[in-house]
Amino acid sequence: MSSVKENLLKVREKIEKAARKIGRDPNEIKLVAVSKTVETARIKEAIEAGVSILGENYVQEAQKKIEEIGRPVSWHFIGHLQSNKAKYAVRLFDMIHSVDSLPLAEELNRRAEQANQVIKVMAEVNLSKEATKFGTDEEMVLNLAKRIQNLTHLSLEGLMTMPPYFDSKELSRPYYIALRELKERMIKEGIPMKELSMGMSNDFEIAIEEGATYVRVGTAIFGPRKSI
Repeated sequence: MSSVKENLLKVREKIEKAARKIGRDPNEIKLVAVSKTVETARIKEAIEAGVSILGENYVQEAQKKIEEIGRPVSWHFIGHLQSNKAKYAVRLFDMIHSVDSLPLAEELNRRAEQANQVIKVMAEVNLSKEATKFGTDEEMVLNLAKRIQNLTHLSLEGLMTMPPYFDSKELSRPYYIALRELKERMIKEGIPMKELSMGMSNDFEIAIEEGATYVRVGTAIFGPRKSI
């Protein structure tokens, strides 16, 4: 098994190359190391190698890791979040990438208010319209974003999407273009946002070329994922 440090170096080199290709500053792109199902020893190896953001998909799994590892890094939630887990998510995570409905946003806001916090969030958009994927519809995200803007304990930072998996990473490009254009449309509507969370191990270079500010990379750093 290759070392996490070696893998991380390769990923960072690819991020830099993709950014330079279109004249972007590589420092604009934040790497979320997706640690779902990864044992804590390898997560600690990643932290020692310079990872500063960890992304988790399940609240309960993340809670155990945070208790063991602590907070030398920023913890982001990137999976589907159920409203009944909002009270835990507010306490555990520095940012939630996957707000996909108004009821979830309102529950997060209520829990954040109780905790006297302002939580950074992104609105998740299901651009592929796949039934197996979460996220609000493209046609409804503008309304969702406007409503989130009015919630005093949430800070809307940007948009997130997950395209279908393709063998050819180039096929992901239209989805990333669509998310970038959606962000630009929202800014024109008076909804300030600066972040785009898009791109995974198989296609993050394409996402960077189309404006990603967060890329969510797991397998390319930690190796093949274990089933849980």
